[in-house]
Amino acid sequence: MSEYRTTKETLAPPEQAFLVGVEWKEGPDGKFIPGAWSATESLDELERLADTAGLEIVGRTVQKLDQPNPATFIGKGKVDEVAELVRMMGADVVIFDDELSPRHQRELEKVFGKNVKVIDRTGLILDIFAQHAHTREGALQVELAQYEYRLPRLTQTWTQQALTRQAGGRAGGSTGGVGLRGPGETRLEMDRRVIRGRIARLKRDLEEVRAHRARYRSNRRRSGLPTVALVGYTNAGKSTLLHKLSDADVYIANQLFATLDPTTRRVELPGGTVILVTDTVGFIQKLPTQLVAAFQATLEEITEADLLLHVIDISHPRTLAQSRAVYETLEKIEASNLPIINVLNKIDRFDNPEEACAALCDMPDSVAISAVTGQGIDKLKAHIEEVLEAEMLPVEVLIPFKNGELVSLFHERGLIELEDHLPQGTRIVGRLPQSIMQNFQDFYYQHKG
Repeated sequence: MSEYRTTKETLAPPEQAFLVGVEWKEGPDGKFIPGAWSATESLDELERLADTAGLEIVGRTVQKLDQPNPATFIGKGKVDEVAELVRMMGADVVIFDDELSPRHQRELEKVFGKNVKVIDRTGLILDIFAQHAHTREGALQVELAQYEYRLPRLTQTWTQQALTRQAGGRAGGSTGGVGLRGPGETRLEMDRRVIRGRIARLKRDLEEVRAHRARYRSNRRRSGLPTVALVGYTNAGKSTLLHKLSDADVYIANQLFATLDPTTRRVELPGGTVILVTDTVGFIQKLPTQLVAAFQATLEEITEADLLLHVIDISHPRTLAQSRAVYETLEKIEASNLPIINVLNKIDRFDNPEEACAALCDMPDSVAISAVTGQGIDKLKAHIEEVLEAEMLPVEVLIPFKNGELVSLFHERGLIELEDHLPQGTRIVGRLPQSIMQNFQDFYYQHKG
């Protein structure tokens, strides 16, 4: 039971949810993907998402389809069956595992009745994000994603259900159920013009956030500290790993999307190198496109990193499918070309950890660890240092004596092959991390003749 639900139950009983999944006969794009999620496995994950949102599952069903029904997504007979089950079980919410079009949502609401909300996986994830956005940046990003998701679905019923919440004043406040949290306004009927205006303001606010983050990253780079971003499927153990690497307090919970806002900590490697490690939002299969777009400010923490640690839960039955989903998301945000270490986490869950990860250890640059027990952490730190050093670029610079701090920075962060004191300053031949090359760009040495 999630922490959120425990809090919520003191105020009101949890909403009852019924889940609907689809088993595509040849895959949603007409092609069968070996190793892809089965409908049952995907519904299991949807149930965990619903639990994280504070819902109680009362039933679930799956239908085999070649393609979505244009009107109701699932077939008419299945719609009638679900409507009857929802009535019998007293469900308040019907959650579809795939994204519904606005038309699907409207037609299904007509069938299920005005007292039953219809949402899809995207809407559910947005609701969870609203709960876990604890900073202004996170709240802005969630609010933007919610408005863009809801705009094409706006109806009188949807407006009253989903956009009448302003009492809490920000995304993530207590609202009494899925579909009610989020941006909201004091007016019961928001027209599209008002929403588009709000979206425009949110985008301007987020541009300011992005500019602030860019300045923050620039300051970090001037400090000469390499940056490492933790990426991975949600609940793979990123926050636990950050805690173990840095010995710092980090919020950890055994639930999906426990961490939404980026957290950065200093970590010292075996050779004395200090790095900055950032925990980022977890990925998930069927990640909504609007979330990738709305969270651009946060995801830039990944794209601007010197190195990615891809944290993989090797105890999960769909390890490879989760890993594939992460790499697909990295491609979407144009971060797949960055150096990556695959961190095979949770080996403590096996009697024979070496045998358990043997099938996965052929992944390039992989290290098996337990973020809980600390097994393999020293090896991981050493490998991080090796990879960062391997990513260093050759450089030859002539640093004026008045810029002695750059000579010190080269000694601290670089590898020096030759150092010579000339009348004009200190000439150094060596290698530097890409992250601090810009500090030396005005002092590249030009050979005469």
